[in-house]
Amino acid sequence: MHIWVDADACPGVIKDILYRAAERASLSLTLVANRMLQVPRSSWIRTVQVASGFDSADHHIVAASVAGDLVITADIPLAAAVVAKGAHALNPRGELYTRDNMQGLLDMRNFMDTLRSSGVDTGGPRAMDNGDRQAFAAQLDRWITRNHAS
Repeated sequence: MHIWVDADACPGVIKDILYRAAERASLSLTLVANRMLQVPRSSWIRTVQVASGFDSADHHIVAASVAGDLVITADIPLAAAVVAKGAHALNPRGELYTRDNMQGLLDMRNFMDTLRSSGVDTGGPRAMDNGDRQAFAAQLDRWITRNHAS
């Protein structure tokens, strides 16, 4: 069982929660990015630097993840790809992506993309707040409890 992080866009506060969880639960954590990352020294935490380019980190995560792994991402197409493989996916705001909610999320993402492409200003995501961090930490703890035998 492994936790993969789409690290280029993952907020630092979420990475900090993941570092602590990996140490506490003795879980392998890999951050994948197209730039060099600084992470705490740990036998549980590592980084993979991929070539820069569109979706390079996503492609690496899809190829490397297996059923039962957890992928941390806000990228809905990446989440859909790993969920289809039997992995779990969690966004940095604490929303668990599942086979049941994936199609609706993809449809909404595509709709918003179409609006933006036609010139409609849809705004960006709201800033992360303490509630988001707490929701993420709680969902991560639930996932670890359900899926990781210590």
